[in-house]
Amino acid sequence: MGSSPAEATPSSLSRQHVDRRLFRLALPALGTLAVEPLYVATDTAIIGRVGAEELAGLAAAGTILALIVAGTNFLAYGTTERIASARGAQNEARSGAFAQHALLLGVIIGMLACAALVPLASSIVSLLGAGPEATSHGIRYLTIAAFGLPAVVVMVAAQGVLRGHADYRRPFVVLMASNILNAVIEIPLVFWADLSITGSAVSTVIAQYVGAIWLVIIAKPHLRLGRRFSVQSAIVRDLLRVGSDLGVRVFSMLAIFTASTVLAARSGDAVLAAHQIVNGTFLLLALCLDAISIPAHTLLGESRGSGHLELQRRVSSRVYFWSGVLGVALAIIIFASADVLPNLFTADESVKLAATDGLRFLAIALIPGAIAFGGDGVLIGLSDSRFLGIAAFAHTAIMALALFSESIRTGPGLSGIWALLALWMVIRALTVTARSRVLLR
Repeated sequence: MGSSPAEATPSSLSRQHVDRRLFRLALPALGTLAVEPLYVATDTAIIGRVGAEELAGLAAAGTILALIVAGTNFLAYGTTERIASARGAQNEARSGAFAQHALLLGVIIGMLACAALVPLASSIVSLLGAGPEATSHGIRYLTIAAFGLPAVVVMVAAQGVLRGHADYRRPFVVLMASNILNAVIEIPLVFWADLSITGSAVSTVIAQYVGAIWLVIIAKPHLRLGRRFSVQSAIVRDLLRVGSDLGVRVFSMLAIFTASTVLAARSGDAVLAAHQIVNGTFLLLALCLDAISIPAHTLLGESRGSGHLELQRRVSSRVYFWSGVLGVALAIIIFASADVLPNLFTADESVKLAATDGLRFLAIALIPGAIAFGGDGVLIGLSDSRFLGIAAFAHTAIMALALFSESIRTGPGLSGIWALLALWMVIRALTVTARSRVLLR
C-alpha cells in the first residue's frame, strides 16, 4: 500500500503536503515502535506471576536478545532509504534487488546469530551474575528464544522493505497481531501446561515466525521474483556497510547509557534506582522522537532518488521543525510533572528526590535530544550513514572522557549524570544540523 514518489510540483513542495505525508507515516511508525517491546513486556507480565527467579532469568535473557536485535536495525533503516531512493529514481529493478537481498541477509544473519547463541547461552547468561536458579531459567529461555532470531531479523528487514514503499500501516498491524497471538499461546502453555519459562519462550518463537511469514507475504510484490535471482555482491556490501556504520551509532549510544548506569551505581543505591526511573522515562519518550525521524528515511530517500534538492530541503526542515516542537512539548510535560512522576514507581523519599532532579535535567535534554533524533533520520534519509557512525564514535570518546574524569568518576549524583547526558545531546544536535546544512546547500 505504498504511494508513488512525490513529484516536485508546487503542491508537493508545500509545507502542508510534506506535513501530511510526514504524519501519515509517523503515526503508524509510533504504533510499531510501541508494539515492538511488547513481546518482552507480555512475557514479563506473565512470568512475573510465576516466580521471582523465573522473572530474573527472563530479564537476563531479554537483555541479551535486545542487544542482538538492536544490532540488526540497519536492515530496516538502510533498506528503507535504499529502496525509497530507487523508487524515487523510478528504478524498480534496483528496488526489487535491495528488497531481495535485505530479506536474504535477514535470514543469514538470524541463522548465524541463532547458531552462535545456542551453544553460548549458558556462558553468556552466567556472565551477568544472577543467582543459580535465575541463571538456569535465563539459559533455558535464551536457548529456546534463539531459534526465533531468524524470524525476528527477517521481520526487521521486511519492515525496511515496506517502509521503503511508504507502507507503515501494515507492519504495525502484523506486529500487533503477533503480540496478541503470543499472549494467547503463552497463557495456556505457562499456566495450564505448567511449562513456566519454557512455555513463554516457545510461544514467543511461534508468534515471531507467524509475524515474519506474514510480513514476507505482504512484501512479496515488491521483491520482483519473476526474474532469476542471483546474489549481487555490490548490494550485499552496500547493505553491510550501512549496517557497520549504523551499528557503530547504536552501540556508541548504548555505551554512553551503560556508562551513565555505572556512574549511577557508584553514587549509591538510591541514585541507581532513581536513574532507572529517569532512564526508563527517556526510553519511552524516545519512541515518540523516533516516530518523527523514521519517516524521513522514506521521504528523503524518495526525493534524493528523484534528484529534487528543493524537496529534500523542505522535508528536512519540516522534520527538524516538528522534532523541535515535539521536544519542547515533552520537555514542558516532564518538567511540570517531575515532582509527581516518581510516585508512580517508588515510595522511597530519597529515590523520589533524586529522580525529580534527574527528570528536570531530562526535560532540558529533550529539546536538543529531539533535534538530534530528527537529524539522525535526516542524515540516514540522505544516505550519510558513514558520517553518523564516525560522529557517534567521536561523541562517545568525548563523553567517555567526561563521564570518567577524575572529578566525577566516584559518583557525581543523578543531576550531574543527566547534565552530562544533556550536554551530549546538545553536541549531537549541533553536529547533525551542521552536517545537514552542508549536504543540502
